[in-house]
Amino acid sequence: MNILLVEDDAALALGVEYALKKENFNVIGCKSLAEARNKLNDATDLILLDVMLPDGQGYDLCKEIRVHSDVPIIFMTALEDEGNVVLGLDLGADDYITKPVRIGELVSRINAVMRRRKNTAQKKITKIISGGLEIEPLRCKVFSNKEEVFLTPVEYKLLILLIENSNNILTRNALLEKLWDIEGNFVEGNTLNVYIRRLREKIETDIKHIRYIETVRGVGYRWKEAVEDGSII
Repeated sequence: MNILLVEDDAALALGVEYALKKENFNVIGCKSLAEARNKLNDATDLILLDVMLPDGQGYDLCKEIRVHSDVPIIFMTALEDEGNVVLGLDLGADDYITKPVRIGELVSRINAVMRRRKNTAQKKITKIISGGLEIEPLRCKVFSNKEEVFLTPVEYKLLILLIENSNNILTRNALLEKLWDIEGNFVEGNTLNVYIRRLREKIETDIKHIRYIETVRGVGYRWKEAVEDGSII
């Protein structure tokens, strides 16, 4: 598996590269955005991306890549505040890990992201229908009453998670773990509240009368509308 490591801290990059090679990953190191753009190709299986780099921010590269590619991206940075985490995930990153990096955790995150991508690739469902919503998983498109709804990558992940578990209650911790493959306390609980609110505003026709995402107080959330066929996993 080929990992593109974009990190300008030479000592950290050397340590991560050494540890990942011991885990049988092939690591291609880059110290700048320009170098990463030159080395990124179809053989790249995953990108470990720092945010603060000599010639710009990793966020810019992530945004560029997501225009034409869904190669897995994990941000690896010292910026640990909630705003940066949310921004990175909204731009399409698959995960976000803060420095100092624990190699065991990093390897676990890499494996989790690749498992999730493999499972997604195995899904062949062309359309999911629930109430007035239509989701086309192969194109990552969502329509409400035939009008396209534009979701961020994290909002889309959240929608699919809720639908896949329709009529079952998903606890807040379970949602966070499934969204980011980490412990629920990785980000503040308020972050999930924000995503739920944004998603509701985009898919609910009447916020005062919730049709899709039901709040189960003290527990979590449930997708309450019936899903056609139910064969979505």
